Amino acid sequence: MSDLIPQFGGTLWTLAAFFVALAVIVTVHEFGHYYIGRLSGIRAEVFSVGFGPRLLSRRDRRGTLWQLAAIPLGGYVRFLGDANAASAGTGRPVDPALRRQTLTGAPLWARFATLLAGPVFNFVLSILIFGGFAMFQGLPTEEPQVGTIAEAPPGTVNDLQPGDRILALGGQPVETWRDIGRVAETLPVASHQDWHVLRDGAEVTVRGPDPMPARISGVAPRSAAADAGLQAGDVVLAIDSQPVSRFTQMRQAVEAAEGQPLVLQVWRPGTGIADYTLVPKMQDLPAEAGGYERRWLIGVTGGESFFSPATRSAGPLESLWLGTLQTWGIITSSLSGMWAMISGQIDSCNLGGAISIAESTGQAASAGGGNFLWWIAVLSAAIGFLNLLPIPVLDGGHLMFYAWEAVTGRPPSDKALNLLTAIGMAAVLSLMIFGLSNDLFCP
Repeated sequence: MSDLIPQFGGTLWTLAAFFVALAVIVTVHEFGHYYIGRLSGIRAEVFSVGFGPRLLSRRDRRGTLWQLAAIPLGGYVRFLGDANAASAGTGRPVDPALRRQTLTGAPLWARFATLLAGPVFNFVLSILIFGGFAMFQGLPTEEPQVGTIAEAPPGTVNDLQPGDRILALGGQPVETWRDIGRVAETLPVASHQDWHVLRDGAEVTVRGPDPMPARISGVAPRSAAADAGLQAGDVVLAIDSQPVSRFTQMRQAVEAAEGQPLVLQVWRPGTGIADYTLVPKMQDLPAEAGGYERRWLIGVTGGESFFSPATRSAGPLESLWLGTLQTWGIITSSLSGMWAMISGQIDSCNLGGAISIAESTGQAASAGGGNFLWWIAVLSAAIGFLNLLPIPVLDGGHLMFYAWEAVTGRPPSDKALNLLTAIGMAAVLSLMIFGLSNDLFCP
C-alpha cells in the first residue's frame, strides 16, 4: 500500500496541473468570444469556467452570469438565444426586438469576428508569454561574453569569469556565439579547453570547460528522460559505464543502443551522483534536408557549457515580435506534422491524446513554474490552431459556414447544418478516441 502513495500523489499532481492549464487556456479562448461578441453587439448570457453544477456565480451589470462550475474540463460562453453551450442548433426563441443581440441574428461580420476571436486570443496568450520570457530573461549579447558561472561536477576546470569577452577557443578565433559551436565541433574531446578572453582590458588565456559538455539544459515532457526523472542542470558522466564528456557522445551512445535500456551516471547540483535507467524512444524528427527522419531519442537538449551568456535587455516590441515568431513556429510545425501523418511520412503514434497531454503538463509543472508557463503557451497556440480547422463543431467549422454565407448570400440550410455538425462531432470524437488509443497502446 505504501508503494501506491507516491504514485497516487503523482497522479493528483498531474491532474491538478492539467486542469489548471486547461482552465487558463479555455478561459482565455472563451473570453475572446465573449469580449469581441460584446463589442459587436452580441449579448452573453453565461460565461462559465467548467461544466456541470454551479459552484460560484455573479451577475454583472450587463446581465451576464459569470460562474465557476464543478467539472473542470473546459468552459463556454452562452450567447442570447443559443440552443446550448456550444452555440449550436437552431437556437431558443427570443423577442424579435432583441434578435440583433443574438449570435444568429447578428450581422455576418459580427459573427465572424466573434468566432475568430477565440483562437486569436489563444495566439495572443502564447505571444505574451513567449514575449514575456524574452523581456524578463533578456537575450544573449551579440558578442560572446560570459554572464554567470554555473555549478559543475567536482574536478571540472573552469577559470572563466563573468564579464570575460571570448576572443578565441582552442586557438581558433571566434566573433559570435555561433562561432563557438562551429569551433567546438573541430576540437578533440578533453577535460578542458584553452579559452582566450579579454579581461579587464587585457588579453589572457585561461583553462575552461569543454564548450559542449554532456550537460542537460532541457527535458522534453513525456520523454524517456522525463520518465526517468532527469532534470535541467544534470550532467551525464557515463553511459553504461563508458565515460561521457561531450553532448555529442551522449547522442552517439543513445543511437548505438537502438532502443535498449541505458544506465546513465548523472551528477546533479546539490545532490551528487546517482544512476538513472531509461529506454530510448523512436521518434520522427524534421530532417535538415527536408522531410522527416526516425531516430532513437531520450528527450533532452543540451550542449551548453558551465556558464551562461551575458544578456541584453529586450524591448517590448522586440519581445512581442520574438513571441510572435515562436507562436507562428508552433502553428506551422503543427500543420506540417498533421500533414506528415496524413501522408504517411511519420508514424500515427506521434498523435497523442488526453493522457499524454496531461502527463506532459504534469511533468512541465514538476520542472518549475517557468516551464509550466512555457508549456501553457505551447498548448494555447496548438489549441488555437486546432480550433481553426474547418471541422463543424469547431470554430473553424462555423467560420467555414460563414464563408459560405458570404459567397452565396445565404447560410447553409438547417438540414445541411445538422448533417455537417453530426459529421464533425463524429470526426472530433474519432480523433479523440484515436489519440487516447495511441496513449494506451503506442510504445
